Amino acid sequence: MARAVQFDEYGEIEVLQVREVPRPVPGPGQVLVRVRAAGINPGEDMIRSGALHAMWPATFPSGQGSDLAGVVEEVGPGVSTWSVGDEVIGWVETRSSHAELVVVPVEHLVLRDQNVPWEAAGGLFVAGVTAYASVRAVGAGPGDTVVVAGAAGGVGSLTVQLARLAGATVIGLASTGNHPWLADHGVVPVAYGDGVAERIRAAAPGGVDAFIDTFGAGYVDLAVELGVATDRTNTIIDRAGAARTGARTEGSLTASSAEVLGELAKHIAAGDLEVPIAATYPLVEVRAAYEHLMRRHTRGKIVLVP
Repeated sequence: MARAVQFDEYGEIEVLQVREVPRPVPGPGQVLVRVRAAGINPGEDMIRSGALHAMWPATFPSGQGSDLAGVVEEVGPGVSTWSVGDEVIGWVETRSSHAELVVVPVEHLVLRDQNVPWEAAGGLFVAGVTAYASVRAVGAGPGDTVVVAGAAGGVGSLTVQLARLAGATVIGLASTGNHPWLADHGVVPVAYGDGVAERIRAAAPGGVDAFIDTFGAGYVDLAVELGVATDRTNTIIDRAGAARTGARTEGSLTASSAEVLGELAKHIAAGDLEVPIAATYPLVEVRAAYEHLMRRHTRGKIVLVP
């Protein structure tokens, strides 16, 4: 037996339960991973509430979670690419990583470098590939000035760093409490709220070339106001705004691969990329972890440590 997060019906955080479930068994092309860390994401909250039923319906009892890092405990028949004891970073598409043990396809794993902290590894996949896709979608590069809304959040904090690594000048919209962190990472911090367009123009007298929205709340319209071309504007959340303005909507699905995950992990190991950890919670406190997440004022990732 092993503990796992499950829910039996759509609802608020209270429907989440931590239960004893049968020990998972890896099949061909799979390994069993003992989870050391597993990130949580806003999309999981939306799935649990039923808001995404039309797109990603749940079957009950439903598990939860995609991100994970841990140690291979058992390999399935015919698996030769991984061995018991390997330390790995990966993801699942079965909503099951918020657990002590999880079955993972071998192609969804990369080796964890000792210089990648467990919490960063466990919270890397969803936010990391989403940030990667966003930077790629707007073509950020040398000579560009890129604005990132929600610049200190789970996705935003990685987006600003990847845009900087691509050679762009980055303006990060965030609360003033996050400005020192942004400045320390080579980002020009700007406060959101009334008058933000004027503050951005003052920070970018040469104009804004690209805009990445990780928050919603009308930021695609701000990009239009700033004169950013729609094909260089990307939102990961405001599909209605994108439909209205023509902005891009590239996210995790367009960059979900072990190759991208491995590249991100290498940046962390080299010290070029930081996954800020806002908080860690034991598995039994999963409800508290989501309460924290949904305040939408975290810097970086919240991670479960089973």
